[in-house]
Amino acid sequence: MSTKRGSFLFRGGRIYDARRRKFVEADLWVDGDVIRRVGKIGPDEAKAELVDAGGWILAPGFIDIHVHLREPGREDAETIFTGAQAAMAGGFTAVCAMPNTNPAIDNRGMVEFVRERAEGLLVDVFPIGAVTKGRKGEELAEMGDMLEAGAVAFSDDGSPVSNTEILRYALEYSRMFRVPIIDHCEDPFLSKGRVMNEGRVSTRLGFAATPPLAEDLLVIRDIMMAEFTGGHAHIAHISSGRAVELVRQAKARGVKVTAEATPHHFCLTDEHVATFDTNLRVNPPLRSEEDRQAVIEGLADGTIDAIVTDHAPHTIE
Repeated sequence: MSTKRGSFLFRGGRIYDARRRKFVEADLWVDGDVIRRVGKIGPDEAKAELVDAGGWILAPGFIDIHVHLREPGREDAETIFTGAQAAMAGGFTAVCAMPNTNPAIDNRGMVEFVRERAEGLLVDVFPIGAVTKGRKGEELAEMGDMLEAGAVAFSDDGSPVSNTEILRYALEYSRMFRVPIIDHCEDPFLSKGRVMNEGRVSTRLGFAATPPLAEDLLVIRDIMMAEFTGGHAHIAHISSGRAVELVRQAKARGVKVTAEATPHHFCLTDEHVATFDTNLRVNPPLRSEEDRQAVIEGLADGTIDAIVTDHAPHTIE
């Protein structure tokens, strides 16, 4: 076989062996979109461009199911193109874009807009449609129409679906379409105007704070609604230890509920907020060390199904 564009021999990288649960050093021959061989490959065995992968970890492209690409409406912060570039730099070949843009991704035209903007990029961009029109929580959006246009799930992320009747209908529709409803579980009445997690650190700093209960209450509600409707509820950026346990118990009962966690919620705690670094002002807020350990345990035992970035760029001002 002759050398052709897209045929590469990665020499000496580290590849994870799932059977032995360890990293092994090996060569990897990729020919177009086909992995030809993995193992020790001589230079004459693969007619391919040689790439020195010493010190690299070689893996299939990562998928981030929770990102904010800001376009349309906040192109000063990011565009679909620059977001895809950032994803590619981090080893991600597919991302799911949340709908809290301006205007919101709440109809067929907006879904098609995202798909067209992403056409030809090396990173696949899958739009997530809004549950409600304008993400206002008042009227269900045209879910079927958006699915036909390329939406892969639905969420009002940035806000919870606070109207329980609308949440019920959304989950019933999601059951028919076999897609999840992704909910930002944070009670607005317990979190509005607050800047960090409620606890010992917030008391010391004198900051208005959100208790973990703000998350726990909506996780309980979403689990019960998923159990009632048979729909699929997905808990976004889970951060509370009690919420993790609630998901664990629901899964044991057979409820169709999944969850995701972000690196900042299993790497950092509210103690870090005392540095006054505004990058640590996140929703939901960084929790206690006990909550952090519970999230790690949930990842380890499979209660939490995915790690996401919640990539959300802001302008410097």
